[in-house]
Amino acid sequence: MGLKGSKSALRVRGGLTFLDMTVRQIEYLNVKHGVDVPLILMNSFNTHDETLRIVRKYAAHNVSITCFQQSCFPCIERDHYTLLATESFSSGNRDVWYPPGHGDIYRALARSGVLDTLLAEGREYIFISNVDNLGGTLDFRIMYHLVNSGADFAMEVTRKTRSDVQGGTLIQHHKPEGGSSLKVLEGSEVPASASEEFKSTKKFQWFNTNNLWVSLSTMKQLVEENGIAPSVIVTSRQVRERDVVQLETTAGSAIEFFPKAVAIAVDRLRFVPVKSTSDLLAIQSNVYEIKHGSVQRNQGREGTITPVIKLGPEFTGIAEYHARLPHIPDMLELDHLTVSGDVHFGKGVTLRGTVIIVAQEGSRVDVPDGSVLEDKVVTGNLRILEH
Repeated sequence: MGLKGSKSALRVRGGLTFLDMTVRQIEYLNVKHGVDVPLILMNSFNTHDETLRIVRKYAAHNVSITCFQQSCFPCIERDHYTLLATESFSSGNRDVWYPPGHGDIYRALARSGVLDTLLAEGREYIFISNVDNLGGTLDFRIMYHLVNSGADFAMEVTRKTRSDVQGGTLIQHHKPEGGSSLKVLEGSEVPASASEEFKSTKKFQWFNTNNLWVSLSTMKQLVEENGIAPSVIVTSRQVRERDVVQLETTAGSAIEFFPKAVAIAVDRLRFVPVKSTSDLLAIQSNVYEIKHGSVQRNQGREGTITPVIKLGPEFTGIAEYHARLPHIPDMLELDHLTVSGDVHFGKGVTLRGTVIIVAQEGSRVDVPDGSVLEDKVVTGNLRILEH
């Protein structure tokens, strides 16, 4: 289930937020190598002011932080294709405006002046990643490859699993005028009749991690020439009791417009997103270790496959999640966990193999302190007594 509310101040691990971990990564890099890698944060109008407030606490850190705001577009009424906004954006009508997706980053960087500043400082490449992808860190090996090969755009891709069936897939696009380019195919672009084929991990083996490395000079040239025109994704929602549509783009979809673009296959550890409480449980567990703000596999865990975790809607809200999971179980030997219904975990619980716990409607399951569940299916209304 998706996380409710803003994630800016969400404590992910050891009291650290997403931003705390990112700042630690870059600060460690700057101190270790004597460099000045800046942190640049693109915010929507919904998160910009809050982010500015949060980053003040990093003033004494060895990291230069710049915040800029992406575009905002007026919502379009579905039935009449008219704009809901009749006046310029303001705090009073912000509900009828929307941020157009992270594909806006290229134009927003240029419009904000940040792109020109970076070029004036002699910087050549920018690394783009979602702040909630804890695996999206700087990797010198990729940087060296770009410099040595002359690539102007690199997308990190990793092996597709059943958990990634909604993610963008990289394909070879044959152009009508001849030639071909790499292209990202999003699930929203696929007709319903082909959705199962799109989800296939055999036919489409790679997916976009949204870790992107981009040449700043090529970006500037393309933006000035209006040369980045990715496919538009249409999303729907209700505003002021009206059905509206929003037109959005993704950052990775720009790959087809860069003449020297490449895809780089990376380890799954470079894609550790936290978009749900299921993801949060995995990152808070002993499946991972955190060092200098970077996520690493626990060396005590066999293999490289991350356990599949599925928490029911009862765990969606952060408050509910903490109330039901006040203590994180030992999951070092866990393969699969499914929890649904009114389930509460005690202290010192160990989960191994495949564990499924389902509390039926009107029932409750309590997993007591010190329980060890290995290859167990638990249903009904009971307290688990075996240890």
